[in-house]
Amino acid sequence: MEPRVSLITLGVADLPRAKAFYTQLGFSASSVGGAEVVFLQAGAVALCLFPRESLACDADVPAEGSGFRGIAIAHNVRTKDEVDAVIAEAVAAGALVVKPAHDASWGGRSGYFADPDGHLWEVAWNPHFPLSVDGALTLPP
Repeated sequence: MEPRVSLITLGVADLPRAKAFYTQLGFSASSVGGAEVVFLQAGAVALCLFPRESLACDADVPAEGSGFRGIAIAHNVRTKDEVDAVIAEAVAAGALVVKPAHDASWGGRSGYFADPDGHLWEVAWNPHFPLSVDGALTLPP
């Protein structure tokens, strides 16, 4: 297997609401998918919004579930001040702040918000993980 993430799919309760939330944050929706699924460009990967029941059916797992899902999606930024700005932008689009932005013990700054379906997003500035011009995160060797 080549180590790569190509697509992240989020099960959502209300597809039009989820699409509106993410497009308000600047994600571009593809013309592929129609009314059944939404594909959004997210840098080198794609974000997919799929009705929760349909995603559960596709994976052959129960659709019930709430609380901590054991995953958070991270959005790294180039500057410390951008952490607060991005979280404010997400709140304006309908997100809920889960953990306010703060200076982290590892030397950066981070905070968490939840999208309208409760999916956790961390917004982080990490001085040890620089971003390239195209936004790619580069891990130190």
